Amino acid sequence: MTDLKSSARARTAGAKRQRLMAAAAEVVHRQGVERTTIADIAHAADVPAGNVYYYFKTKDELVAAALSEHARRLELLTGRLDRLPDPRERLKGLVETWVSQRDMAARYGCPTGTLASELDKRDEGGLDVEAGKVIRLLLDWVEQQFRELGQPEPDGLALTLVAAYQGMSLLANALRDPRVMDREGARLLAWLDSLEAA
Repeated sequence: MTDLKSSARARTAGAKRQRLMAAAAEVVHRQGVERTTIADIAHAADVPAGNVYYYFKTKDELVAAALSEHARRLELLTGRLDRLPDPRERLKGLVETWVSQRDMAARYGCPTGTLASELDKRDEGGLDVEAGKVIRLLLDWVEQQFRELGQPEPDGLALTLVAAYQGMSLLANALRDPRVMDREGARLLAWLDSLEAA
């Protein structure tokens, strides 16, 4: 019986921690690191503020958790896209996903890109490095798709595609115009279609 109770408590604690991580990712994206408080994240996660410290001792730990959540979401997305048999279709699916988030991008920018930019203003060697790791996950996955397509310099093509996404997110946000994502997304899809398969 006590094993069942401790198992249920562990599941509840795990679910609460996951809610806090998801809330941290959302609130930090909308408000930025400096404007976000632990209380904001607790409120968004529907967790009493005092309980947050059981899971995360500092705001930086919550920011690190937000980055982990971004990585988890990216892995879920690429896992779904990996079910597609053709690497070109996987890349197009990625671009279509970016475009489908145009309203969010126009309001807040790319979740990981804006966070990486904000964290880069801090001392080096901390959370800025962690943000770079999430972007590296994306670059590596995109590079693998170009490699499977038999493209020369798949690392350069991956940089081109991810940089285009960061650029269109930044411009959509700066101009508060989601149509930037539509137009640039269509351009990226046409570019992907134009690449010769090996």
